[in-house]
Amino acid sequence: MFVKLFAGTALCLSLMASAASAEGLNITFISHSSPSNTFWQSVKKGFDDACARVEASCQLIMTQQEGSVEQAVANLQAAIASRPDAIFVAIVDDKAYDNAIKEATDAGIFVLAVNVDDSEGAKGNARKAFIGQSFIAAGYSLAKAQSENFPKEGPLNMLVGVNAPGQTWSEQRAAGVMKFLEEYKAEHTDREVNIHRIDSATDLALTADRIGAYLNANPDTTAYFDTGYWEASVAKVLKDRGVAPGKVLLGGFDLVPEVLQQMEAGYVQVQVDQQPYMQGFMPVMEAYLHKTAGLAAADIDTGQGIVVPKDVPAIMEMSKKGLR
Repeated sequence: MFVKLFAGTALCLSLMASAASAEGLNITFISHSSPSNTFWQSVKKGFDDACARVEASCQLIMTQQEGSVEQAVANLQAAIASRPDAIFVAIVDDKAYDNAIKEATDAGIFVLAVNVDDSEGAKGNARKAFIGQSFIAAGYSLAKAQSENFPKEGPLNMLVGVNAPGQTWSEQRAAGVMKFLEEYKAEHTDREVNIHRIDSATDLALTADRIGAYLNANPDTTAYFDTGYWEASVAKVLKDRGVAPGKVLLGGFDLVPEVLQQMEAGYVQVQVDQQPYMQGFMPVMEAYLHKTAGLAAADIDTGQGIVVPKDVPAIMEMSKKGLR
């Protein structure tokens, strides 16, 4: 599915102080997500703004089904056949993209992994660089920040939701969360700490059903950690059941409107920002500099910023502009 390009107001980088263009620069961005995924709206905003800035011809291609590796790889193969100057791709599977990306780089196409990388990085895939979040570190930071809200006494029952089992971003974030929780357990031998994992899905309604059912069977759950933003639906379940905010701690990733609303209501205590606007904008700048100045690709870590409820009002204003 093609998402029509539109131009927005570009950010001004010091290296791009005056309007410049790379004549004929053609870029295709391959996502593994569907248009219903609100996170990608900010990525697209950054992508559109950067493309407008350098007057590049750009298209963002999404899947019809959320998280479909098969559809994303098919879109990638079609993009390679059209021979753009650059391809950006979220590498959500360690094997499925390898042959296509090698074909693209062998053909002289500038390929960047954006949003999700091969778990082995450059050793596992022929892409030139990665622009996105360090997932294990981000998961660890989420759990560490949420630990400040753990009850001071009694058993702790932790649930880690792996939204997309087998996909790098979800597995690595979950691994980071569980690494911290295991360390916490080892350091607090005087307390009972139980850690469980669940396939929690990449759909608000389905996540609500699965975690809601788990909470029915395990009403003593202390905290639920999501590897995406779908804990927002769990917050709604808790609210509908009359469960007070904070009774079950919630945290996850990405500052989509659903999460910000639940943070304001007190149901989500901690969220990690991976700066999607930057993930859309900066790859275009790298492609531009590669074409116009022959500069090599560079990795960019878009961060693991911790966001708590007091930060929400300011973020809401940026969210309305598509920047967060």
